[in-house]
Amino acid sequence: MSSDKPAVTVIGLGSMGSALAAALLDRGHPTTVWNRSPHKAEPLVQRGARLAATPGEAVAASPLVIACVLDYDALYAVLDGEAGALAGRTLVNLTSGAPEQAHEAVEWARERGADYLDGAIMTTPPGVGSAAMMFLYSGPRAVFETHRPTLAALGDPLHLGENPGLASLYDAALLGLMWATMTGWLHGTALVGADGTRATDFTPVALRWLTAVGGFLTTYAPQVDAGRYPGDDATVDVQIAAIGHLIHAAGSRGIDNALPELLKTLMERTRDAGHGSGSYASVIEVLRTRKEEG
Repeated sequence: MSSDKPAVTVIGLGSMGSALAAALLDRGHPTTVWNRSPHKAEPLVQRGARLAATPGEAVAASPLVIACVLDYDALYAVLDGEAGALAGRTLVNLTSGAPEQAHEAVEWARERGADYLDGAIMTTPPGVGSAAMMFLYSGPRAVFETHRPTLAALGDPLHLGENPGLASLYDAALLGLMWATMTGWLHGTALVGADGTRATDFTPVALRWLTAVGGFLTTYAPQVDAGRYPGDDATVDVQIAAIGHLIHAAGSRGIDNALPELLKTLMERTRDAGHGSGSYASVIEVLRTRKEEG
């Protein structure tokens, strides 16, 4: 099948890798795939993908190689023997890992003559292909710009900087934000649910509140960068009093209070560090410093 779109190879056909390959096919990219278990490629082959017999054949088929495997060790195990095939190509690694592993992978790719971008997928497989979903990339800007149109087939491509570890670092930070937000929502849902409110009734109000919370973040970001926390909206002292009401309401209804108790402890440590009259953003001063062992 002829196409004016660049050819792409996808290495690894788990749920996410298969979604990546499907999105590329949907947007007209000639797509070669390889997986250790070839049968996983059958649905993609039926849609027009070419199944390579070996990793080397897969790499040689395209100027852009996208890898999404279990971990970095699996990536090296698959591609270590394909140094010749990798030369002159761009490897985009969407395998989850740590920033330090991304730095090591840059050197590994450079030794094999390949350009390298590290990436993070900020969605689940059903969201792949949607422009509303972020795909984070870090590494050489020129390499990213060369392949941006192709990467846009997967989701909205965001280049975070030349430091190859940034995508993994943002990934970890954003997942932490997600878990904290969802657990806060679940705690609130359990609290109002104890008095008979359904989650489906509470959630629209919670989502509207999160819009306001987003505004707080925009206000606090410059304070964090400047290291100055004017308490002209709500001070840490006020927040400590307010969270006491949450803890009382939840405790009297038998709701687990581990999360708000943790937050109260952070606020109290912030107050004790001299930021009681500052904004909530001053909590970062405590988070930046490990609590000393007693």
